[in-house]
Amino acid sequence: MVSTCLTEAALIPHLPSSKITRHRQAIPMRKMAKKLAAIVLMLGCAITAAEAAEQGQGAAANANCQNTGSFDRWLLGFRQEAASNGISHATIAAALDGMTMDPNIIARDRRQSFFAQSFTSFAAKLISANRLQNGAAKLKQHRELFAKVEQEYGVPGPVIAAFWALESDFGGDMGNLPVLRSLATLAYDCRRPDMFRAELMDALRIVDRGDLRPAEMIGSWAGELGQTQFLPSHYFKYAVDYDGDGRRNLLRSVPDVVASTANLLVSLGWQRGQPWLQEVHVPPNLPWEEADLTIQHPRSKWAAQGVRAADGKALPSDTLPASLVLPMGRFGPAFLAFDNFQVYLKWNQSLNYCLTAAHLAARLGGAPPFGRGSGEVPEWSFQQLKELQQLLARRGFSAGEADGKLGAATRAGIKAAQMRFGLPADSYPTQELVEQLRSGR
Repeated sequence: MVSTCLTEAALIPHLPSSKITRHRQAIPMRKMAKKLAAIVLMLGCAITAAEAAEQGQGAAANANCQNTGSFDRWLLGFRQEAASNGISHATIAAALDGMTMDPNIIARDRRQSFFAQSFTSFAAKLISANRLQNGAAKLKQHRELFAKVEQEYGVPGPVIAAFWALESDFGGDMGNLPVLRSLATLAYDCRRPDMFRAELMDALRIVDRGDLRPAEMIGSWAGELGQTQFLPSHYFKYAVDYDGDGRRNLLRSVPDVVASTANLLVSLGWQRGQPWLQEVHVPPNLPWEEADLTIQHPRSKWAAQGVRAADGKALPSDTLPASLVLPMGRFGPAFLAFDNFQVYLKWNQSLNYCLTAAHLAARLGGAPPFGRGSGEVPEWSFQQLKELQQLLARRGFSAGEADGKLGAATRAGIKAAQMRFGLPADSYPTQELVEQLRSGR
């Protein structure tokens, strides 16, 4: 699970705490969590919006921090804490004896960045013919397993298979680094020590429970494990021994992987029998400012405004709440995102990743490829987006850091500027907007 993951701009740090406060005041408490989830587009690590904002702001502030004190002294203190938390001495010794820090992990964490590309380019790379073919083969090969898991957990097989494909190519690439060393390094580092200290403790609990041996814990640089890349905290809480061998093995047991992924998705709010994403066609004119993950309308209202299914048929005139998502503006692909799509946003904070994963699930379920939209949509380079962010800031629009990334804060700034200049407020940059910002009018 790409939850520390950081495949797109780290969106949380760009959300001002004042904005969170305003939305708390404006939204009824029973809806607040869902709205906040959408506002920040969203939380890796399946944490609350407030926790994510706090962690994200702290991570941004600490990006250039300097470590003080020796790693060995830190490790001694952690070993004592693990023992006081009930971790056995045998596990502590097996996992931490001879442990050293990996400076390459710290360097990698500090230089995280998202390569600038559009949703269509991103999805084209990730939804490959090989993944579609292998996904269909896995669904057929494990038909009875997927059916049993769906009956028990309510998560369709294609949804699980899509995550399985994107996270590790069905177990073919789970990472090649010793997870315990990566976690110990990140827990010692001054950037996000509390988060990774907790993850390292849960990694020891996994060993102590007998699920994995320390030497087996090979995974990603950020500490994720298994064929659908669980953080240790998720592994410890939600991994399921579905093959009945007494171990929760997300590295080698397909039944454990499939059931555990479903179990985690349910914990994130997956609703049985409900859709997650629907491709649609939009009319030439809409109140574009309502195309926003923070805004939901009944599907019947979108239908009344001229939004139609991708095949041109009328949408069901029902009360199912949905947001209109335009990842490349009003001329690009268009989707209705339902409540289950919020689960994707909790799995990974990248909107491009979430739309790609959700559409791949639809493809594995029999849907056709998404359309390219109704017109030519320019793709913006890193330098062009950075200039746009600087222009927005110069004109008083909050767009986050000028980092060349089209994240949530930049989209919000674009939308605000479009509304001020009387342009269609679809949250995607245009040359006309850039010219307005440059002109100073």
